[in-house]
Amino acid sequence: MARGTRATAALDKAGIAHGLHAYDYSAEVESKGVAAAQALGVEPARVFKTLMAWVDKQPLVAVIPCDQRLSLKKLAAACGGKHAQMMEVPEAERRSGYKVGGISPFAQQRPADVLFADSAPQHPTLYINAGQRGLLLDIAPADALCFLKARHADICE
Repeated sequence: MARGTRATAALDKAGIAHGLHAYDYSAEVESKGVAAAQALGVEPARVFKTLMAWVDKQPLVAVIPCDQRLSLKKLAAACGGKHAQMMEVPEAERRSGYKVGGISPFAQQRPADVLFADSAPQHPTLYINAGQRGLLLDIAPADALCFLKARHADICE
């Protein structure tokens, strides 16, 4: 059984139901999320990746399906901003407290607003990084959105 992380401990403490799924992580593959989906036997549209960005110099966490690309233009518009850019890896790791490839939107060191892709509520469960490379958690979309005080919007290309 996979061990817990800061993200899973926070969900446990809040009484939020979730499951843990370990898989063999490889930094070599082009799409780590799609590889994780294949390893777990789930549709890539249900495996969500966590991306760290800046919108008008404010930090933001974007959570989108692993088989999609983030639209920075749509992200800025969804936040009422003018400019969005991806956060550099060292800053993303510092702010989240997780390593890239294992960044979770849950229990980040320096919390930021969270925005999910608008497809999130359409699925019975989402698979989201649990805060460690090679470990996903499954969670009901409504629980994830509520716990993170997040909203969803059209932010994919």
